[in-house]
Amino acid sequence: MKLTKRGHYSVKALLDLCLQPQGTLASVAEIAERQSLPAPYLEKLLLELRRSGIVASVRGVKGGYRLARQPADISLGQILSAVGENIDPLPRYQPKANQAEDWVTFSLWKRLHSSLRSALEQISLEELYHDARSWQATRGNSTSFIV
Repeated sequence: MKLTKRGHYSVKALLDLCLQPQGTLASVAEIAERQSLPAPYLEKLLLELRRSGIVASVRGVKGGYRLARQPADISLGQILSAVGENIDPLPRYQPKANQAEDWVTFSLWKRLHSSLRSALEQISLEELYHDARSWQATRGNSTSFIV
């Protein structure tokens, strides 16, 4: 499975918000600059994440975004669903009624899809954050954090 731009940018933005002290807001412009993301596109993604209850926002000059829940309580599956990522390997596919091997293949893909969906629900934003920090530490990047 490969994340599309929507999924990748969303994860990057949320990992950036993990860096913010509890309750501190980050503007779209700040996140976009730190993560080298296009601000207008990022704003649309953050609105989708807000509608799903993953981030909270405050309007105004000193407004911005913050995580609505603890990173341990946000799963990768929730993030991808919030921004419309579809991991279904066979969208709208119907096996041929008279071909057993077609049904076996279809059944196999359905089971793999179910296992993948379950795995995505078990991976938390907190785990992704720690993975990214560990990777950076192995590369000697201790002062800045860009996902």
